[in-house]
Amino acid sequence: MFSLVSFIPRAILQGMPLLFGCVGETLSEKAGSLNLGIPGVMYVGAMCGVIGAFLYEQGTEGQVVPFLAVMIPFLSCLAGALLMGLLFSFLTVTLRANQNVTGLAMTTFGIGFGNFFGGSLMKLTGSAVPSIALSATSNCFRKSLPFANDLGWFGKVFLSYGFMTYLAVAIAIAAGFILAKTRIGLQLRAVGENPATADAAGIDVNKYKYFAICIGCMIAGLGGLFYVMDYANGVWSNDAFGDRGWLAIALVIFTLWKPNIAIFGSILFGGLFILNLYIPGAGMATKELWKMLPYLVTIIVLVVTSMRRKREHQPPESLGLPYFREDR
Repeated sequence: MFSLVSFIPRAILQGMPLLFGCVGETLSEKAGSLNLGIPGVMYVGAMCGVIGAFLYEQGTEGQVVPFLAVMIPFLSCLAGALLMGLLFSFLTVTLRANQNVTGLAMTTFGIGFGNFFGGSLMKLTGSAVPSIALSATSNCFRKSLPFANDLGWFGKVFLSYGFMTYLAVAIAIAAGFILAKTRIGLQLRAVGENPATADAAGIDVNKYKYFAICIGCMIAGLGGLFYVMDYANGVWSNDAFGDRGWLAIALVIFTLWKPNIAIFGSILFGGLFILNLYIPGAGMATKELWKMLPYLVTIIVLVVTSMRRKREHQPPESLGLPYFREDR
């Protein structure tokens, strides 16, 4: 029997990697940079976190200190994602390479990076199954409030998650506030809409693009770490992410480039992604069709917003276009 109390927490856990990726991509796109490398960034962030956690657990033989067990993979993830952001920024902002080609290349590289080092760690552990289990680290990430179980359905629906779930929501709210209400957000949006005008107004276009891309990649990288440590219970297996990185990019369009809406959009997408598991008697083909729902909903939203032609529902005007200052 279908139960909302059991469905909603699973939808939230499924949706949080998408929320991290969506907010990160939204920041990049608001600055005019279309980063299709987000799926690869999530892989690199996750694998860097896994490497940090693996080395720490091996050094302590499983007797981990909770603070270090969280901070080492967390910082390792941020460092790996930052390097990916710097690489994308250098290629597309400084060298003005095609953003679509660069993003796709980075996605291919990121997936290969994750699978290569994942396979290497599996050989080091001598595991009989093609996966790495980091249960001690995962337990530290997934630790919830001690009184959550005493509050019935309310505790299970709202308080039964690890700290990264609440971090994702906080980052989305902060990003929405910064973009809409602060001077930095106004200047960043100006860079994405019309970089020539922003440059003439004294705004350092390249600095803002670098800043938005790098911060966006670091946030997206946390989505990969969340998937491994929270959703997958600390188990890494190659190619386990599926198409979640692309779903995060689709979610940007669905939420009309607004991080605040992405909180609810990510939960909706997470619910649609696992809805097939709650359909009794559905065959494999039917379940695959149900998995298409997030993309179908995104296409419908894109068509409707394009027909309405409201400016606030459109992408930044200079999205995906390189900026040549000499053409100003």
